[in-house]
Amino acid sequence: MNNWKLLVPVCVLLVAGCAGPSGTETDGEYGDDGSGVGTSGVDGGADGSAIPIGDDRDTIVMNERIVYFAFDSSEVDDASVQLLRQHGRYLADNPGEKVRLEGHADERGSREYNIGLGERRSVAVQSVLLAQGASAGQQSTVSFGEERPANSASNENAWAQNRRVEIVYER
Repeated sequence: MNNWKLLVPVCVLLVAGCAGPSGTETDGEYGDDGSGVGTSGVDGGADGSAIPIGDDRDTIVMNERIVYFAFDSSEVDDASVQLLRQHGRYLADNPGEKVRLEGHADERGSREYNIGLGERRSVAVQSVLLAQGASAGQQSTVSFGEERPANSASNENAWAQNRRVEIVYER
């Protein structure tokens, strides 16, 4: 029985050790790249921590504004569709809001191919937003291809961070 009293604090430490500085689990794929800037797709504070606008789940989800893609793909995965549903509903409920969907690719592939891939990615995100009631007039798409990497390293972690569409609300 005394062994359980020792096991509980050890388990708590192990679980806490699996979480990044913002309290969310990081597997290295979209975590901290060593620059001190979080890359989870959540707007953050100077220390890289997330700054939620409110306490409800819908508001916190709206802070997430980056959709990541698999290598050489413009298919929006199920988790990203859930995120985009929130943004689409918000846009549908707020017709005065506008977003710019910025498509990006990693450095592999030709410049021309990556521009096209970034465009396909931004159009894929746009189509999900349209399906949720956002209007075409609220959205614009642009592709930067490989020209604006989130992480300039040349490895799998960096490439995963660079395969993305950023949702930029225009004010």
